[in-house]
Amino acid sequence: MTTKKNYAGIPDKYARLDEAKVVLIPVPYDGTSTWQKGADKGPEAFLEASENMELYDIETRSEVYKKGIYLAPPVTENSSPEKMVETVYKTTKNYIKQEKFVTIFGGEHSISIGTIRAFQESFEDLTVVQIDAHADLRKEYDGSSCNHACAVHEASKTTNLLQVGIRSMDAEELEYMDENQVYFAHDLYDDWMDDAIGQMTPNVFLTIDLDAFDPSILPSTGTPEPGGLFWYETLDFLKMIFKKKNVVGFDIVELCPNKNEKSSDFLAAKLYYKMLSYKFKYENYDEKSDE
Repeated sequence: MTTKKNYAGIPDKYARLDEAKVVLIPVPYDGTSTWQKGADKGPEAFLEASENMELYDIETRSEVYKKGIYLAPPVTENSSPEKMVETVYKTTKNYIKQEKFVTIFGGEHSISIGTIRAFQESFEDLTVVQIDAHADLRKEYDGSSCNHACAVHEASKTTNLLQVGIRSMDAEELEYMDENQVYFAHDLYDDWMDDAIGQMTPNVFLTIDLDAFDPSILPSTGTPEPGGLFWYETLDFLKMIFKKKNVVGFDIVELCPNKNEKSSDFLAAKLYYKMLSYKFKYENYDEKSDE
């Protein structure tokens, strides 16, 4: 019998559900991907990289793990995309009801249908910020509305959806896209971050597909696209959101690990920890009250 590991190898006293402020739900699912398979191995690679990461964040001068991070049992339902989405939804909502800051690591992007549904039902007037290479707005793909290509279709109907980094889509997705709320990768301008913040409601959920990053810094993803975002510009944007809005949770998806290329796993691990560091650094930041 294997002993349950803690996130990043943190001491048990910071990993207990009753004490932790943060819950991390792994969802090792890769049932609808259409090119490179392997996103189901993403959570395991992310967790392994996290165990080898320094836990002092230089920028925020903090050790956010001391807020407590509970590593939940993984969601392993994979009998159908629809059942997976329903299980992710129920699991996410259960932890939200316990007043935890709930985070999810996939798996492919179809898991976000369930996570967003849970947050949309739990927080009023929600903005979903999708950082992604692909629009993911199809109503249905390969016979299912719970496909990775449909990841934010429901969110486009039920939430205030902002899309950032988009550089690949099908013509049919134009029907569902509000181009006034899309920041295409090829068209980012000097003040785009301020403009995007101005379009967000007070409550924000972040869904980050790792293929949003340029493949020169993150090649290990199922559908890499040239012309992506870079590390510090992405952190600048995320920091602004955490400062000025109430980020209620987030998910990170589409790490497709390669045994010969570990930098992608480590970027995902650092990104997750950075986002937690920002969350608790700016939790009571004064500018929020000025919105």
